[in-house]
Amino acid sequence: MAEAADFQGTSPSPARRRSRRTAALLAGAPLLASLVQLPAAGSAHAGAPASPQAAPGGGTVAVAVDSLSPAAPTDGDTVTVSGTVTNTGKRTVTDAQVDLRVGSRLGTRSRIDTVAKNSDDLGGSLGAQVGDKYAEKFPKLTPGVAEHFNISVPVDELDLGEDGVYEFAVSLSGQTSAQPWQRVLGVQRTFLPWQPDEAGTRTKTTYLWPLVSTAHMTAETDSNEQQTRVFRNEDLAKEISPGGRLNQMVALGTGLDVTWVVDPDLLASVDAMARGYQVRGADGTTVAGTHQAVAKQWLADLQKAVADKEVVALPFADPDLASLAHNGTDVTGSLSRLKDATDVVTNTVETILHVKPVTDFAWPVEGAVDPSIVKVATSAGADKVIARSDSLEETSGLSYTPSAARPIGGGTTAVVADARLSTAFRGDLTDASASTLAVQRFLAQSLALGLQTGKQRSVVVAPQRMPTGSQARAMAEALTALQDGTWSESQELTAAAAAEPDPKATTKVPPASAYPSSLRRQELPRSAFEQIARTQGKLDKFRVVLSDESRVVTPFGRSMDREMSASWRGRSAQAASFRTGVERYLDSLAGQVRLIDKSETKLSGRSATIPVTVQNNLVQGVDRLVLRLTSTNPTRLKIDGSDYQEQPVAVSGGHSQSVKFTTSANANGQATVVAQLYTEDGQKYGEAVTFDVKVTEITATVMLVIGGGALLLVLAGFRMYTQRKRAAARGGEEDGPGAAEDAADGPENPDEPEDRLREHGAGSRAEDPEQPSDPAPDTPVESTDPSGTGERVDR
Repeated sequence: MAEAADFQGTSPSPARRRSRRTAALLAGAPLLASLVQLPAAGSAHAGAPASPQAAPGGGTVAVAVDSLSPAAPTDGDTVTVSGTVTNTGKRTVTDAQVDLRVGSRLGTRSRIDTVAKNSDDLGGSLGAQVGDKYAEKFPKLTPGVAEHFNISVPVDELDLGEDGVYEFAVSLSGQTSAQPWQRVLGVQRTFLPWQPDEAGTRTKTTYLWPLVSTAHMTAETDSNEQQTRVFRNEDLAKEISPGGRLNQMVALGTGLDVTWVVDPDLLASVDAMARGYQVRGADGTTVAGTHQAVAKQWLADLQKAVADKEVVALPFADPDLASLAHNGTDVTGSLSRLKDATDVVTNTVETILHVKPVTDFAWPVEGAVDPSIVKVATSAGADKVIARSDSLEETSGLSYTPSAARPIGGGTTAVVADARLSTAFRGDLTDASASTLAVQRFLAQSLALGLQTGKQRSVVVAPQRMPTGSQARAMAEALTALQDGTWSESQELTAAAAAEPDPKATTKVPPASAYPSSLRRQELPRSAFEQIARTQGKLDKFRVVLSDESRVVTPFGRSMDREMSASWRGRSAQAASFRTGVERYLDSLAGQVRLIDKSETKLSGRSATIPVTVQNNLVQGVDRLVLRLTSTNPTRLKIDGSDYQEQPVAVSGGHSQSVKFTTSANANGQATVVAQLYTEDGQKYGEAVTFDVKVTEITATVMLVIGGGALLLVLAGFRMYTQRKRAAARGGEEDGPGAAEDAADGPENPDEPEDRLREHGAGSRAEDPEQPSDPAPDTPVESTDPSGTGERVDR
C-alpha cells in the first residue's frame, strides 16, 4: 500500500514549541563552550572512542524487552522498561551497561516494517543514549546467565519532538578480554508512539474478536429423548476451562470495545456440553463427560460479555468459502449445504446468547478473495465480504490508507481489513519480549496510519481466526492502550461497512490467478465435496422412512456443515477421517432397518405363504417402506400369480415385522426368490435378501400309487357286484322266484362278502375316499430361521 512521505497536520502546540526552543538554547550553551576546549579534550582521550560503538557482525548479548509501560505515553508520564540481557557468547562481558536510546521519527508505515524486521541488528542506527542517569550497570555478564534490568525515565527526558512514531531501543554495551574496550554487544529495537494531545480527527477502528474453534461434536447422539451429544474428545472442555484459549478470549474481550465474531457451531457445542454429553474414547466406547459446569459458566460469562455489543455470526461451522468456490461448486448440493449452514445461524445464536446477530457478513480465509469466492460468499445471502488489504491491493497510488468499505459491484461491499494491523499478533507470543514487541508495533502502525492525513477514515482489523492464549493477551493489551490513547476511537463493523467509501480506493476484485498458492494448497479437495454429497444422498434416502426425521437430519446436517469448515486447513488427514466417520455412522444407522436373512424354504404343495421379516433396531419407528418379493423363475414359482408382489411395511422402533407373500408352484424343483426393501419413490433401501425355495409338489411316483389304489377300488367294487349277482342267481334256482328276489336284496349272511374282501386285501370301506382330482390343501412353509439377535438399538 502506498505510504505518505511525511505526517501531515501534526504540528505541536505553540506552548510546547516555545518550551522546546528554550530547552534547546539551554542545552546548546555548554556545547558552545566546549568547542573552545575541543583540541585539548581530543588529545586527552586519543585512541579511545567517545561513546560505545557497535560491534561488527551480530551481537553476543541477547537483549529482551519484556515490558514497556505505558505503551503510548503522554506528557507527564514515566516510561518504565524492563527485561533481560543474556550473554550468548563464550567470554565474560565486563563493565556492562544497559542504555535506553531514542532514534529518529519514522515517517511512513513501511519504515516501521523495516525497523521491526531488523530489530536486533547492530549494523543499523542505534539512536542517541538517553543518558547514564537512566541506565543500569552490571560488573560482569557470565555466559548463559540472564540478568534482569528495570529502567524508568520521565518522558520529558526522552526529548521527543512532534507527534509520531519514534524508534526506541535498549542496548547493552561492555567489553571482553579479547576486546577490552566499550562497544555495543546487543540491542533490541521497538517503537514509542507519541501523540500526547488529542488528535483533531480520530481514526475509527473496528477490531474483530473471533470466537471460532474446530469441530468437536460427532454426528452420533445417544438414543435417549434428549439425544445426548457425543464428542470426539475433551479438547473443547480444555479450551473453555479457566486458563484455556476460549476462556481467555471471553475474559479479555469483556472489557474491550470490539465486534464479536462467533461461529454458531462453537455455541451449539458448548451448549450441548452444558446439557450433559458423552465422549468417544480411543477404544470406541463412550463415557460421560465431566465438564458440564465449566460449559455453563463459560456460556454465562459470554452472555454477559456480549449483552450490549455487536455480534456477527458466521455460517454454521465457519465453512471454507474459498475451497467451496474453487473445488465444490460443480458438485451437486454444495451450495445448498452453505445455504443450510446460513439458515440455522440466527436461531442458534439468539437461543444461546439472547442477542440478535448480524448475519450478512462473509469472511473468507485470510481475507483473500477472487471473483468466484465473492460469488459463493454472497450466494447464501451475505452482501458484505471481509477482505484484506494484501488481497484487495491499492492500484491508484494513494499516499494513505483508505477507509475499509469498498463497493465491488452487484450490491456487494468489500470490507477491507488492514493487513499490517491484522497480522500484528501472529507467531509464538508466549515469550514476554515477543508479545511486547508485537504490541508496540501494532500501536506504531495504528498511529502512523492516523497521521497520514487529516481526513477521518474507518479502519478494520481482522486477526487470525483462532488466536492462542498468548496472542489474545497481546491483542487485549494493545487494544486497551489504543482505546485509552488519543488518536483512535472504536467503531462497530456494521458502521465501518456503511461508511462512505473513498472514491480513489480500488474496487477491483483480483483475478483467480492472484489467489495465494500457499492458501490454495490447504483447501479442501473436490473429493471432499463429493463425499459430502454422497453422505447427503444417503441421508435423503434414510430420512423418508423415519417417523421422526429430525432426530437424524439435524445432527447429520450439522456434521456435514463441519465437514466444510475452514478449520480443516492444514489438517487434511483429520478432515478425511471426520468425513468418513460421519458417512460410516449414517450407514450403520440405516443398516438398523434391514431384512433378516433366510435359509432355503420348502413348499410341499401347490400353494403356500412365505414370510419375510423386516427388523428395525432404531429407537423410532419406520414407515413408508415397500417390501418387494420377486421370483427369478416365475414359470416354476409365482408370487401372488405374478413375477413379484409388493407390500407396504411399517415397523415400530426396536421391533420386527413379518410380511407374508402368497406363492403358487407350477413345477417341481428349486426357484430363487429375492426380497428387497424400497422407499416410496422407488429407491432401493438396504441390501437385498436372496434365498431358494424348493418345490416338492406331487411327484410321478405318488401319482402312480394313487392311480393304482383307485384301480384296485374299482376292481374290488366290480368283483363284489358280480359275486352278488351270481349268488342271487344261484339262490333263485334253488328257492324259486321269490327266493331269488329276496336274494337280490342282499346276502343272507351279511358277513360273507366282507370276509371275502379281506381275503383279497381290499381293506375296510372308506367313508369319504379322497379323489385324485381334489386340490391339495394349503400347506404352510417350513419354519424359517428366527430373526437374528437384535443389534444395538440406536438412532
